[in-house]
Amino acid sequence: MNIFSNLKPSLQTIWEKSNFKNPTQIQEKAIPAILEGKDLIAESPTGTGKTVAYLLPILEKIYEEHNGLQAVILAPSRELVMQIYQEVQKWTEGTNIKSTSLVGGANIKRQLDKLKERPQLVVGTPGRILELIKMKKLKMHEVKTVVLDEGDQLLNKEHLDSVRTIAKSTMNDRQLLLFSATQLVEPDQIIAMIGRKPEFIKVERTESQTAKVNHFYLLCEQRERAKLLQKIAAMKGVKALVFVRDVGNMTVLAEKLEFEKVSLAILHSELGKNQREKAIRSIRNGEINLLLATDVAARGLDIDGLTHVIHYDFPNDMDQYIHRSGRTGRMGAAGTVVSFVTPRDERELKKYGKTLKISIQPRRIFKGQFVELNNKGVRQSKK
Repeated sequence: MNIFSNLKPSLQTIWEKSNFKNPTQIQEKAIPAILEGKDLIAESPTGTGKTVAYLLPILEKIYEEHNGLQAVILAPSRELVMQIYQEVQKWTEGTNIKSTSLVGGANIKRQLDKLKERPQLVVGTPGRILELIKMKKLKMHEVKTVVLDEGDQLLNKEHLDSVRTIAKSTMNDRQLLLFSATQLVEPDQIIAMIGRKPEFIKVERTESQTAKVNHFYLLCEQRERAKLLQKIAAMKGVKALVFVRDVGNMTVLAEKLEFEKVSLAILHSELGKNQREKAIRSIRNGEINLLLATDVAARGLDIDGLTHVIHYDFPNDMDQYIHRSGRTGRMGAAGTVVSFVTPRDERELKKYGKTLKISIQPRRIFKGQFVELNNKGVRQSKK
């Protein structure tokens, strides 16, 4: 815990209360660099503790006695903003640090009232943050640190212009931190925004991080997938996130499964804020077995005790496979990733396994278990 010895006692206390033992690699590398004031581009696998890696040094540097905005954390989705904000609330307990969340689709009047309390830290989506800056309700001239969480997404076409404008609204000497689970396609975009040469940190996924996550696939025809999903939902203790490519197919699938009495909820960007929050709450509380989600809606979603990630629709590329699969087995917990594949998908999936250096094994479902395939039939295997 050497990296925590200089942190505020309140942060050290919460670390101990959280039953964390040793810091993760990304925390060991990023926390000292951020405390030194360095600009940072950090790449680390999903589920390795990136939020804590940037949040603790930011909270350490906030002047509690000064009422003014000192740090801004940007994230690409409402769900991720709310997750980060929950972490902020946890780590600021017992301090005088004021914070708020700012997302599109929420009541702007309520957000304006919160800003009158002069928070030192805000977490928000780029669209709403920029809107409030243009309204002159969010003063950025005292901001010392800007964080881009899921930075690879924040640099895509949808968000890039907003993020760039937000970065320009701060003083040149502010610190800019970008955290991502995958390699940036165009790091020059962020380097241009920073205006200085940042430090690059890259953490590889270690064997210990992947050892507790099983990667399986089920070879099947498209029409068989709903039935297979129903069988997985019936397995003991299943709490699964199921990735479906588009909203239309998801609606049809949900109706089929609900007819078969499968307990589920759906999550996509066309739902209202309350509907999305209810869906996430129901899987977190164990009220349902399956949460069907699109990639955009599930971005950055962290659900404690998620047992399975199901690639119902095969991922578009390896990065998508990594992002989706990273929703289970977080921070060293056990988990199972299951891909539904056609023979053509199987070839692609094997390439992913080879590149990522993970074993992705064929399975079938037999008597409520994933079982191995062999020439003589099947034999039972541990989940």
